[in-house]
Amino acid sequence: MKKITQQIASFKDKLLYQESGPLTDRLKRAPGPFGLGQVLLRSKPEATTSAVCGYCSTGCGLRVHLKNGEAVSLTPATSYPVNLGMACPKGWEALTPLDAPDRGVIPLLKSKDGAREAIPWEDALKTMCSEFQAIQKKHGKSSVAFISTGQIPTEEMALLGALTKFGMGMVHGDGNTRQCMASAVVAYKESFGFDAPPYTYQDFEESDVIVLVGSNLCIAHPIMWERICRNPHEPQIVVIDPRKTETATAATHHFAIRPKSDLVFFYALANILIGEGWVDEDFVQQHTRGYLEFSNFVQDYTPELACAVSGIAVDDLKELARKIHLGKRVSFWWTMGVNQSHEGVRVAQAIINLALLTGNLGRVGTGANSITGQCNAMGSRLFSNTTNLLGGHLFENQSHRNKVAEVLGLDQTQIPETVGWSYDKIIEGVLSGDVKGLWIIATNPAHSWINRGHIKEMLGRLDFLVVQDMYHSTETAQVADLYLPAAGWGEKEGTFINSERRIGLLKKVKRAPGQALADFHIFKAVAQYWGCGDMFDEWSSPEAVFKILQRLSAGMPCDFSGIPSYQAIDEQGGIQWPCLPGELPEGPTQRRLFEDGKFYHLDSKARFVFEKPRSVEEPIDDRFSFVLLTGRGSSSQWHTQTRTSKSAILRKMSPKMAYAQIHPDDAKQMGVRSGQYLRIKSRRGSICVHAFVTASVQRGQVFMPMHYQETNKLTQASFDPYSKQPSYKFCAVDVRRAEHWEIQGDDDEG
Repeated sequence: MKKITQQIASFKDKLLYQESGPLTDRLKRAPGPFGLGQVLLRSKPEATTSAVCGYCSTGCGLRVHLKNGEAVSLTPATSYPVNLGMACPKGWEALTPLDAPDRGVIPLLKSKDGAREAIPWEDALKTMCSEFQAIQKKHGKSSVAFISTGQIPTEEMALLGALTKFGMGMVHGDGNTRQCMASAVVAYKESFGFDAPPYTYQDFEESDVIVLVGSNLCIAHPIMWERICRNPHEPQIVVIDPRKTETATAATHHFAIRPKSDLVFFYALANILIGEGWVDEDFVQQHTRGYLEFSNFVQDYTPELACAVSGIAVDDLKELARKIHLGKRVSFWWTMGVNQSHEGVRVAQAIINLALLTGNLGRVGTGANSITGQCNAMGSRLFSNTTNLLGGHLFENQSHRNKVAEVLGLDQTQIPETVGWSYDKIIEGVLSGDVKGLWIIATNPAHSWINRGHIKEMLGRLDFLVVQDMYHSTETAQVADLYLPAAGWGEKEGTFINSERRIGLLKKVKRAPGQALADFHIFKAVAQYWGCGDMFDEWSSPEAVFKILQRLSAGMPCDFSGIPSYQAIDEQGGIQWPCLPGELPEGPTQRRLFEDGKFYHLDSKARFVFEKPRSVEEPIDDRFSFVLLTGRGSSSQWHTQTRTSKSAILRKMSPKMAYAQIHPDDAKQMGVRSGQYLRIKSRRGSICVHAFVTASVQRGQVFMPMHYQETNKLTQASFDPYSKQPSYKFCAVDVRRAEHWEIQGDDDEG
């Protein structure tokens, strides 16, 4: 850590400035896992402004320091209610990716010989529209689809969704939030009646028992962990995770359950709570439905069964149930370790059921709380026209279609009656030949999609592929027929919605390079060249679109029609939904849902939802005897490293080469030491990576960070049947010491 802070301090071109705080004349070691501290600015910029960070769903506020009207450095905003003066490594370095040499600066069209040639924007947009229209004319409207993102502002997502579904006639489109949050979305909708994470970050500081499930906050959401570190109540911190992660190491209790034993484990907890009479009967009776059926169901899930399945001792399971019972303010939190599962929806609902049983909802320091992944996954969930109609409405609901048509001034027949295919079905459609044209925006599926070795070949089957991204160098952009250069974070404006439903403001503080355009302006231009530009006359600017989205949100649980302007968002430090007219508070908001005990089903009651566990699709066997786990490996890297790899500082804070964690006993048996090579093989392919020998993984398991392109050569195309979210967290692999000849190149045979 000392070496890292020295590197930051000596990086002359990226001096960091702390506008206020007790120490500005030396490095200050902050509490928590990083201690990046504060660095004295030797030459104060001429002005500052603020913006919300564009990486993860935490939604931190950043101070942007300007010189000659352009951003030159960043520091965490000390008064922003999310991060309170803290920032993770990615936030400190958020400007660096904007200056990368591989930024797209002009559209590129692939010639017949495969070379990419620069062309004017007019030619690029004419080509895109003519190619897609020709495909639709020949094969039908559904033969062209789009795959979007959780990384662009809400206003851009909404414009894209409206353009594709209402203007271009596309039937199918989805976002990469399908990879991270779909299971939580479905769980909330079925349990609460709407996709509604109920918490505010203040709950981290108010709970006396904090239960983290499949969530490595220290690494994945470090500022949220910092909020836990601020908790004055000496909380019990319980981590339920197969690995002894950084968070599990810092917790008061770690339950290292076997992978995919979650449902039996949580049903047994419910069994104990009910059997001991540790149920908030008043809450259950007044505010829930399905308790009797659930109570009968979990009788079969005894502590002894849970012990046999999960590996957790009966006494330990009973002690955890007792902690939940004795807690006055118990909060349950989960993220990708739950969502990215073949039964992620039901696991999320098993956690929700525990909160319902014990009445830990709607009160300070409580909640069944899904932590989102990307900076604007919540915006995507509500306003991208992918999983639902704009504003959380339903495509299949006629009254919802009528409302959206009226707000947008459309004929109701222009709005599809079905939601369209999910991400995995679009991929299957490409493989089957049903999808001939594809538009990919701000995501990199050639790296991130499950079973990666298959997707490049799949993309090559398309008649025409358009990729719109900041960088022309991504694995996906390189195989595109047409590449469109897009502006990035800090080069455009709009809003993000973070995990706690806080709408934060993004500002343009830097010019995009060359001819790169904001996605908003690309979408507007496509509308003109497609011939439906008049439909979007009112969509004249991001803030104009925000006003449209407010009208669409009116009357919905996510109603934010009471926000007067972008300026109000900026002045308030972000504003959480719901925010109805007349409800705008005077200061920063800390609002949680269900304080009145009313949920979003018609009868205002939450539901107990449950189902028998299902076996994994690919269990271990004699040939593939190890379980591969994947996840975030570093607080300094983001997803496929498309942006974070541009920073020399961030690259130094995580291993450059792909590695796999392996238990010491397994390593000893193979004759492998840390730094030597492992050969890991699944039914999809095989790779060679460095061994990292550590007891943080259990015997018979290996863990690989998702940031490396090698990882998804191995993962299996297994999906939750309700959310269609991929199960990145489990596949069967063979692991052994790599032979010398294997290290020279990957053996891609399955």
